[in-house]
This record gives sequence, C-alpha cells and structure tokens, in this order.
Amino acid sequence: MSDDPYFLIRRSHLPEVIQKTAQVTELLRQDPELSVLEAVHHVGLSRSAYYKYKDVVKPFHAAVSGHIVTLALTLSHERGVLSEVLNLLANLQANILTINQSLPLQGRATVIISIETRDLTSALDDVLEALLSEDGVHQALVVGQG
Repeated sequence: MSDDPYFLIRRSHLPEVIQKTAQVTELLRQDPELSVLEAVHHVGLSRSAYYKYKDVVKPFHAAVSGHIVTLALTLSHERGVLSEVLNLLANLQANILTINQSLPLQGRATVIISIETRDLTSALDDVLEALLSEDGVHQALVVGQG
C-alpha cells in the first residue's frame, strides 16, 4: 500500500457511495454517542458499504492531521493584522513552527507560516475560512504539507 498513490478530488466528483461514507464518518466524529447503524440510516448508506470504504476515505484535513502544513497568507500592512492571525492560529491549537514575512509592497505583505496540525480543534478548511474572515487577510492558501 505504500506505493498506492493518493488523489485530491472535489467531493462533487466522487461517486455517491464515497460521499456518503465521508458523511457517515463525519456524523460519527461529531456525535460519539451515535451508532454506525444510526449514522448509515441517516445518510442512506448500507453498513457493508460503509465498512468497505471507511478506512480509505478521509477528508483532506484528516489526511494532514498531525502533519506540518505550510500556509501562504496575503495580509494588509497594518498594525496588528499578523498578531491577530497568530492569535487565531494559537486559539485553534495550531502549533506554529515558522513564520516568514516579505517586505510589504503596495500595502500588502506575504506571510508564510508552517504549523503542526496534530492538535487543531477545527478542520483545516475551517481554519482557512476563519483566517479569511479576519480583517486584513486577503488570501489564505495551503501551499505545502509534510
């Protein structure tokens, strides 16, 4: 299995059984009291299909959990913007490993931040969304993982 390649594909392009398997896994993660039987009935999937795919279908954030992720941010060159970004990441339990900031040009600076995602309290997609909702954050992208 170590030579088995991984693919990054949009959820909308996956077969329905794979999408439903991911839904069941997410329901079980959100509500530990829920049984597999209840979860598969809720999304309209058979238990056998869920068990067939459950170990090989993972959302992107789960695949990078515990790994190092490198983010590229474009920030306004204003006092406190970078501080707010770092506070947000710390509040989400991201372990910040490195920070590199370019000199600001035309009122914006590029910041490259490497974080360890092991203890994140949110999915990586939600972290990016939270970063983008901060004042002064114009772009937030995952540019690497290891």
